[in-house]
Amino acid sequence: MRYIDFVDLKYKPKKSDLICSFYLEKDEKSPLNFKELAGGVAAESSIGTWTVLTTEKPYMRRLAAKVFSIKGNDLKIAYPIDLFELDNVPNIMSSIAGNIFGLKDIKNLRLENIDFPDILIKQFNGPEYGIPGIRKLLKVQNRPLVGTIVKPKLGLNTKDHAKVAYDAWLGGCDIVKDDENLSSQNFNNFYERVKETLKMRDKAEKETEEKKVYMVNVTAETNEMIKRMKFVRQHGGEYTMVDILTIGWAGLQTVRRANKDLKLVLHAHRAGHAAFTRNPKHGISMKVIAKIARLIGMDQLHIGTAVGKMVETKSEVLENAAACTGKFGILKKTFPVCSGGLHPGHIPALVEIFGKDIIIQMGGGIHGHPQGTIKGAMAARQAIDAVMKGKSLNDYSKTHKELKISLEYFNTK
Repeated sequence: MRYIDFVDLKYKPKKSDLICSFYLEKDEKSPLNFKELAGGVAAESSIGTWTVLTTEKPYMRRLAAKVFSIKGNDLKIAYPIDLFELDNVPNIMSSIAGNIFGLKDIKNLRLENIDFPDILIKQFNGPEYGIPGIRKLLKVQNRPLVGTIVKPKLGLNTKDHAKVAYDAWLGGCDIVKDDENLSSQNFNNFYERVKETLKMRDKAEKETEEKKVYMVNVTAETNEMIKRMKFVRQHGGEYTMVDILTIGWAGLQTVRRANKDLKLVLHAHRAGHAAFTRNPKHGISMKVIAKIARLIGMDQLHIGTAVGKMVETKSEVLENAAACTGKFGILKKTFPVCSGGLHPGHIPALVEIFGKDIIIQMGGGIHGHPQGTIKGAMAARQAIDAVMKGKSLNDYSKTHKELKISLEYFNTK
């Protein structure tokens, strides 16, 4: 089959088709016209290649992907469901987001969205807890959850790490998590860290009479990762965190399947995503990553901030949030997490943009408080309380000195 044979603008997608939306720019030196090149994307991601083959068989044609819409540089391709092993995310992504990005006739190609058919969605469990389950666990129903990351991100020994976590919980954080690159280095052994930090969690719960959780990073080689998950559960942990892109889709599916019995809340960190999501014309959108993470079964996912230090625009982050919380078969909603350069002064904007169903994580915005971590966490909770009560931060800070100091300090940055 020729590239152009994969274009059928009269085709009506079937309910069972997987639909991909692409942005495409052809290389100026390419001898192909745009329509042919669009067909090339469909061909190279399904049953075709750059030349007609003597090994082609007529029965294969039913598996051909079809370009059914071209509007400017935007195109949509329908993939017959039989192209895929339905419960195999690596197989699906190797097909629709594989070699096509390297075709020399293409200047730019970006996978903007995937619409998964119900027949495929049903092969996956989705989140174990999702938003309702996490709120039930933490006993917090009507406000954003407040989290922090232990800082500095690397270098603290086990005892000091646990003390930072304890101070954050004591000041009002619901959640404390490891940073994405803290694993089991010599200065902070994973197994000792779990035991020591969970002891501090228990202490903080008794003293504050609030539920507290610790998201320990289990990211590692797959067998070791499962071993770490089991260790967390055995020692009373209820959460684990995993770097979903650096372990890969196969590793993530293994994590989710292992969690069927462990029943841990799975927090997804997106470390490395910008390597292929940042360029608006080439790569893969974060919305696609969010959908796949939810499909596999991540309970929480970093989506960006729209404010703070990350590059994503408000509209992009809202799309990421919608991928976590919009209708997706019968799958539960993944809890969106805003994190990256945030401090208490950002909270009104975050709630205005995303509503109350977000987890707001502040690292430096808590630990950088001039009076320390406890006061920084207090300021964060005070900012949440102000917003929930419909009060401005400036007014609320008049009677809450921790918030006042935070606002004065970070607003000068």
